Amino acid sequence: MRISYSLGSLLSVEQILECSKKLPDLTDTIWIPETWGMENFAMLAAVSKEATRPRIGSSIINIYSRSPATIAMGAATIDALSGGRMVLGLGTSSLPIVESFHGSKFQRPLRRMREYIEIIRLALSGDKIDYAGEIFHLEDFALLTRPQRAIPIYLAAVNSAMTSLAWELGDGVIFYLRPLDEIKKTIKMRPKKIDVSCQIITSVADDSQKAITRAKKTLAFYVSVGNVYREFLAANGFGRETAAILEEYERSGLRSCHEMVPDLMLHSLCIAGTPDECKRHLGRFTDVGIDLPILQFNPVGDVSDSFGLFTKTFDPRQESKQ
Repeated sequence: MRISYSLGSLLSVEQILECSKKLPDLTDTIWIPETWGMENFAMLAAVSKEATRPRIGSSIINIYSRSPATIAMGAATIDALSGGRMVLGLGTSSLPIVESFHGSKFQRPLRRMREYIEIIRLALSGDKIDYAGEIFHLEDFALLTRPQRAIPIYLAAVNSAMTSLAWELGDGVIFYLRPLDEIKKTIKMRPKKIDVSCQIITSVADDSQKAITRAKKTLAFYVSVGNVYREFLAANGFGRETAAILEEYERSGLRSCHEMVPDLMLHSLCIAGTPDECKRHLGRFTDVGIDLPILQFNPVGDVSDSFGLFTKTFDPRQESKQ
């Protein structure tokens, strides 16, 4: 089984780098998010020097915060620094981040993503390009640093239109906060084989309830502040639950809204519990057709100790010893 890890928002720069050193040898990919925190390419460069075996993935680069050319330059640079291990994860982010943080207009996300992928692939080919799109026009442009290989591009997708674009143009797709039954249906409908990854909120502890509480807090945060996830989940079986979480968030903030997350919702979207419980939960995600689980580290207590238990739980070498 392929396993990858996401290290990000709940960790400091120093903690991400320290955890990167401790990844199991068989780790497929280490993914680094951005949102409105650490700049992604800088972190990928640093992580590539600490984790020398796995692929290095962005999850995700926001296509409204950088030009296609800037992203192509960043991807080519990380690929060179890492010895050919870059995986470029692209996404549209969300309207609040794009407009309130970056000061851009959240317009035509589907068309914009298509043009970004086309331009980035042309740029990474190393040839001079002329591109005339509906949004972007490039003339006589070429990268000075040409990658030695085709860098894989994964698309973060929530709605059906972006998922269809991922099937059409992506080397892989990154899902997040999708109920198990919905993922299974979506994967069955894919017109061609690409790498299906899914980032999963994951928390492991010897005390099951502590892990469950940590995972519920992360899930409640995304439901509370992320309109796109809340609306998607509401349309896919969790309308009552998302409404209750949002109502509590509007009343008391993040302090107690996680208490509105029922166990059924948690276990359809997340992995949480003791090591043995989490191993069983992971199997439910791979059984629906996910090729590459991305286990999003949510620490319980001391970060170093928690990450040690986390990686030991999912290390394929531990399975072979049993």
